[in-house]
Amino acid sequence: MIPIKNKAKFYEAVFFASITILSYTVIAFLLIVLGYIFFKGARAISWEFITTMPRNEMREGGIFPAILGTFYLMVGSSVISVPLGVMAAVYLTEYVENTKVLAFIRLMINNLAGVPSVVFGLFGLSLFVIFLDFGTSIIAGSLTLGILNLPLVIRSTEEALLTVPTSYREASLSLGATKWQTIYKIVLPSALPGILTGVMLSLARAAGETAPIMFTAATFFTPHLPETIFNEIMALPYHIYVLATAGIHIEATRHIQYGTAIVLIILVLGLNFSGMVLRYRFRKKFKH
Repeated sequence: MIPIKNKAKFYEAVFFASITILSYTVIAFLLIVLGYIFFKGARAISWEFITTMPRNEMREGGIFPAILGTFYLMVGSSVISVPLGVMAAVYLTEYVENTKVLAFIRLMINNLAGVPSVVFGLFGLSLFVIFLDFGTSIIAGSLTLGILNLPLVIRSTEEALLTVPTSYREASLSLGATKWQTIYKIVLPSALPGILTGVMLSLARAAGETAPIMFTAATFFTPHLPETIFNEIMALPYHIYVLATAGIHIEATRHIQYGTAIVLIILVLGLNFSGMVLRYRFRKKFKH
């Protein structure tokens, strides 16, 4: 009969091996997808592709308007989601004392996070594009993406605030600081690494969303760069979608589709990497 200790070690080894295999399988799938996209789109990548306007019915030229439009939407959505999300998280963690109210608000935030992005797009179309008469524009798309990203910013900020030790707050209050001074000068700086991570994730999500902007901000092609927040724009995810599904020359622009996907992937990975670097630097700073 196998001793209990040896049986436990055997099961532990099998479990550990299974987790390891599954983890490397996920990484393998990711590398396969990325490798396929880079293989298909590498020949499209050039300085001209990144810095020039599209030409000849999108079969030549570059994607600069789509890159610029994506950047505008990222900045615009963060202007909406970051201040509101951080303030809401501060309210939930520092001011709400009624547990039932807190549970209800968190339930609503979780429900908002579970709403499909296409529903946010239809909401933005009804409210911002039609009712408020913003039209298909940067501001309509930014407001829609800002609302879409609110739950992500709130939850990440809330988790970051909850990691700040209670002793920090008690020490500050005992020295005569007000509650707001404690939050502003002690709690928020200590939670900044986690908050930045949430902000970077929200920016990456704004860069990659298609459904919300196809109703509110994006157009297939515009011959001019946007001059105001009420202009429509091109955007990377919508550009890929249209070229791949509704373009005039789908097969002729296949390399452009994959090339645009490469630029979008690099943009998202760059944001995630920047978030990691900023988090490390701020965490190191506050440790010292």
